[in-house]
Amino acid sequence: MPYDEQLAQRIRNALTPYHKLVVEKKMMGGLCFMYKGKMCCGVEKEDLIVRVIDGKYKESLKKPHCREMDFTGKVLRGFLYIDKAGLQTEKQLRSWLELGIEFVEKQGPKTRKKK
Repeated sequence: MPYDEQLAQRIRNALTPYHKLVVEKKMMGGLCFMYKGKMCCGVEKEDLIVRVIDGKYKESLKKPHCREMDFTGKVLRGFLYIDKAGLQTEKQLRSWLELGIEFVEKQGPKTRKKK
C-alpha cells in the first residue's frame, strides 16, 4: 500500500516554516522528511513516523495512538509510529513534528564518514 498522500501534504504544510531546510525522500516504503540532512519524520501507509530524543521516548510512548516502530520486525529505538486517530487536528500533528525537529536539532551537524 502506498503512503497516505493527504498526511504527507499536511506534513508539508506544517513544515512550511522550515521549507528551505527540508527535503523529501522516498524510502522505507513511504516518504521521509529530512531536516538539515537528517530524518525527522515520515509517512508509512497511514502512520506518521517521528524520531524522538531519548529523554522523551518513553514519555511519548504513553500517549494515545503511539507505538514503537517495528518496521523490520524488530523495534527501532527512537522511532515512533503515530496512527491516524492521533493526528486528527493540526495541533496534534504539529506537536509530533516538533519532536522530530527537536531530535535533529539535538544531534548537531551531519558529518560524513571518512573512507
